[in-house]
Amino acid sequence: MSEKRDYYETLGVDRSADDAQIKKAFRKLALKYHPDKNPGDTESESKFKTLAEAYEVLIDSRKRKQYDTFGHAGMGGAGGAGGGHPFGGFSDIFGDIFSEFFSGGGGGGRARPRRGSDLEYRLEIAFEEAAYGSEKEIKIPRVSTCGGCKGSGAASPKDISVCGTCQGTGQVQMSQGFFSITRPCGTCRGVGKSITNPCKKCSGRGEVENVSTLSLKIPSGIATGQRLKIGGEGEQGRNGGPPGDLYVLLSVRDHAFFVRDGDNIILERPISFLQAILGASIEVETLWGKETLEIRPGTQTSDVFRMRGKGMDSVQGHGRGDQLVEVRIVVPKKLEKRQRELLEEYAEISGEIDVGLPKKGFMEEIGAGIGKIFGGD
Repeated sequence: MSEKRDYYETLGVDRSADDAQIKKAFRKLALKYHPDKNPGDTESESKFKTLAEAYEVLIDSRKRKQYDTFGHAGMGGAGGAGGGHPFGGFSDIFGDIFSEFFSGGGGGGRARPRRGSDLEYRLEIAFEEAAYGSEKEIKIPRVSTCGGCKGSGAASPKDISVCGTCQGTGQVQMSQGFFSITRPCGTCRGVGKSITNPCKKCSGRGEVENVSTLSLKIPSGIATGQRLKIGGEGEQGRNGGPPGDLYVLLSVRDHAFFVRDGDNIILERPISFLQAILGASIEVETLWGKETLEIRPGTQTSDVFRMRGKGMDSVQGHGRGDQLVEVRIVVPKKLEKRQRELLEEYAEISGEIDVGLPKKGFMEEIGAGIGKIFGGD
């Protein structure tokens, strides 16, 4: 008789592997060599037996310790404690693994309750709606239980009969070699019943497509890309399972002159060159109404003034952001005669222009000078 292969080598694990690693390795190999996956393949069946024998020993702490100490000799020549059968208590040891492989993750029996799918709805809102919060009505197309048959799929209760394939058990048993595998019935999908006269409203599906109207509360401060969750408003669950959830993905339209930066609002505000030089009190638009802003003397183009608490509400409840006003100095393109004379006088006093320069082109020159002083073009 050929020498048996080491159990650790058989499963492809280290001798220090824990139970979770051993189980994971066995799952992978058992699925590959399972007789139901390889009907008539004697080599696969032999490999599967070897895998099962190795797993039975290594997953049992007492047997594993004995094997680590004495090797195959310590197993009594059978590789397991099954009274001569290499699989011993097979159904107890491997039932959980094969039920997951061949019955959708659970044990045998009728189709289990299944949670409905989540839905996503994309909603575009105005900038002001995001700032102040709002309430919107949205229409959601989805699948729900048929009202005509209450989800049974039959025209009436008398049109429901016991499934002829599984005899009402919702499961069928398949045998392969030394094993017996239980699966949900493919004819009735695990419910154990068949329909002789389907419901006309849903054509026997037990479900219909409809449109639901929901009221959605949009909190102030919401931003593009954020989602709102409405629990239980997704797709209907199956076999008595709970419904999924609805996620509303928000997109906020741009504003005509406000720009959002986190919870702050940025506003570009033009001011005259005299307001920049002398300082002034100006009226500024905010999300919350008009406010007075003090412009300090000597203000330069692109200077930023902060108006605290005039930005967006924090959707997380952390207060409100600020409004940042970036000023842009505007130089007049035309001047009255007296205005020009006063500027020339200013230029002469300040020494910013030679008095002897000809009048022609003066305004172009002073305009360039003001542009250099205040950052204009």
